[in-house]
Amino acid sequence: MTDNVVRLTEVELKRPHFQLGPIHLEVPKGYVTAIVGPNGSGKSSTFRLILDLCKPDKGEISLLGQSVSEEEDWQTKSRVGYLPELISSHDDRLKASSKTEFVKKWYCNWDINRYQELLRLFEVDDSIKLGRMSKGMRRKYELALVLSHHPELLILDEPSSGLDPLAWRTMIDVLHRYMEPGDRTILMASHIVEEVKRLADYIVFMIHGRVLGVYEKDELFGSWHAFYVHGEHVSRKLVQAMPGLCGIEETGGGMLRVITRMAPDAEEWCGREGMTITHRQALQLDDILAVLVEQERTRLRS
Repeated sequence: MTDNVVRLTEVELKRPHFQLGPIHLEVPKGYVTAIVGPNGSGKSSTFRLILDLCKPDKGEISLLGQSVSEEEDWQTKSRVGYLPELISSHDDRLKASSKTEFVKKWYCNWDINRYQELLRLFEVDDSIKLGRMSKGMRRKYELALVLSHHPELLILDEPSSGLDPLAWRTMIDVLHRYMEPGDRTILMASHIVEEVKRLADYIVFMIHGRVLGVYEKDELFGSWHAFYVHGEHVSRKLVQAMPGLCGIEETGGGMLRVITRMAPDAEEWCGREGMTITHRQALQLDDILAVLVEQERTRLRS
């Protein structure tokens, strides 16, 4: 990993019914980092903290090498494109073109040709009032808007919300092309497994306001497996010594289904212990998240 475009150091945000952090998170330049977690985990709050839309109770945050607490930070923010999960309704009476005329004044790198190209790709008519657009059409317009000033960093909160399958494929292609120069960065939150698999280089798991781990995508999927094991001396007690053990389930006939986050080490261990692996299955992103959520619930109950 190279330079970090976002850094959160021991950041905390306290609310009456929720606490975020303390969070330590670094987002590397030139890659796509996806934050995944259940609703209410703190993903959107983290984005708002990064953009200085709300203030942390503790900790330090830097954005593109600058502290977000600096008063004159508009030049830094002009290098960022932000798509929130929920779009405000206060500008529903405006035509999309009128909002564009206002927004583009804030960006010295605004590219009218890029904007028009994206409208054509997404099949959006910006002469329509925003309040009369469907959810999907509004989402496509907002995507075009945040991409048209060639931001160095894109912060996308559930970017495909409301998109139909064809528009989703177009969005994936547009974001891949956005990353082609090699010096741009995406920080996103998504609950769409296929979206994360197609876009992300790094995956961050966030649950109950805590970052539980940051993983390189290919390494993650290569490490989390379910093994079906049996053998003359196989028992739950013995399997509990397996490297990276995350769960044990009896499947009948002396067979155990064992989940590990250290598959290569666990496989070697099984060989040494005389266990036969009859079947192995790489866990999907939602499976891994479910295991982590259950572990966090167990931690909170203890």
